[in-house]
Amino acid sequence: MLVLTVVGADRTGLVQLLADRIAALGGNWEESRMARLAGQFAGILLVTIDPARGDELVGSLRKLDEAGLQVSVHRTEAPASTAATIRIAFALTAHDRPGIVRDVSAILAEHNINVEELETEVASAAMSGDRMFSARAQLVAAATTSLAELRSRLEALGGELMLDLSIV
Repeated sequence: MLVLTVVGADRTGLVQLLADRIAALGGNWEESRMARLAGQFAGILLVTIDPARGDELVGSLRKLDEAGLQVSVHRTEAPASTAATIRIAFALTAHDRPGIVRDVSAILAEHNINVEELETEVASAAMSGDRMFSARAQLVAAATTSLAELRSRLEALGGELMLDLSIV
């Protein structure tokens, strides 16, 4: 299994470049997250391939640097089974301020909660025009994690914070 991270100036055809190289060597594109941000294309993807062809694929992907796409490759194994966990859907909206991601992530780390997916943005509020920060995340925590305690700690960050936590 290979985890690839890719970054390059956004343009049409970048996903196809990757897909062509992976498929040409019998690799299977299993999972990915990709986005355009500030004119750049960035992504992370999981590829499975016959180990005998792995080095050949890595070499082929490295050549994409010539096309302006930087690819980093990390070899990995399927994760081992873990203790009983819960999945938490997380949504937060608050007035934007420096350090909000640091403060929220510190609380999650204190509760030994893993961030599996995180999406953030800052936008103007509809009525006031104030800059509002919003975050959506998929979290994984021990089955014994108290959502009430987690909510209390997060809400202590500020009175204007709107928070939604639910087990999914």
